[in-house]
Amino acid sequence: MTIDELLQQGRALPSIPKVVQELIQGLSKDDVLTGEIARQLATDQVLSAKVLRLANSAYYNVSRTVGTVDEALKLLGFLTVRTLVMSTGIAGSFKDMPGIDLKQFWRYSLHTAVAAKYLARTAQLDGELAFTVGLIHAIGRLVMHAGMPAEMAALALRSVSPFPDPSRIEAEREAFGFSFADVGGALARHWNFPEDFAAAIERSAEPLAHEPVDALHGIVHVAAWVSRAEEAQLDQAQRAQDFPQAVADKISLPTLRDTVATMPPLAELSAGLEDMIRS
Repeated sequence: MTIDELLQQGRALPSIPKVVQELIQGLSKDDVLTGEIARQLATDQVLSAKVLRLANSAYYNVSRTVGTVDEALKLLGFLTVRTLVMSTGIAGSFKDMPGIDLKQFWRYSLHTAVAAKYLARTAQLDGELAFTVGLIHAIGRLVMHAGMPAEMAALALRSVSPFPDPSRIEAEREAFGFSFADVGGALARHWNFPEDFAAAIERSAEPLAHEPVDALHGIVHVAAWVSRAEEAQLDQAQRAQDFPQAVADKISLPTLRDTVATMPPLAELSAGLEDMIRS
């Protein structure tokens, strides 16, 4: 099976809310009106309700209750609300996935997202974009489980890591000719997302394989490593040995290791955002 054949299967592709598609397609636009977003969200009551719950969560610690999308836009800002809408809409589109622990998958993904946002801001990069890419960087794995469940079950029998790491990429390419990262990038293009967004999903798994190395791709890669280390409960010695220093050096952030070491716990960084990954 090729990636194109995989994406042609209806069971492999979730339908994401129209407002999410429009927001991501308009990522490069600087003249999007906040009122336009409010009107678009008004057509999706489920998504609107989830965004408002998140806006009122401890994570954002707003001074008063946020009762409408307009208020959320005013109090949190356009970029934050856009991130909430995009991330929540995409995450909520995948349900009842065969052969995969979705709770673990989305916990790992959310932790990658908050770590990416934290690291991006310390590097003076777009934290909201880093968050969104981090949250859905492994989305190709869900598509593969949905569209080729038997093949993915066979891969699991080989004790391949459940997390998107170099060993998993190698095993997937050996078995199928492509990896979750390749599928994720292709899916983003299928949804007509901007090319730089699709490239970030596709390349953050192996940033050093693409020259010139993009700083955002490197940041998301390191954030994913942080989340994997947490899930695997690596001790300090293992983390020190496994840290992707080559990536940090390539994107001219040699002190990234120290930043990671002093970063708040992932559970603390994501506190209040758990609703984002719940159905």
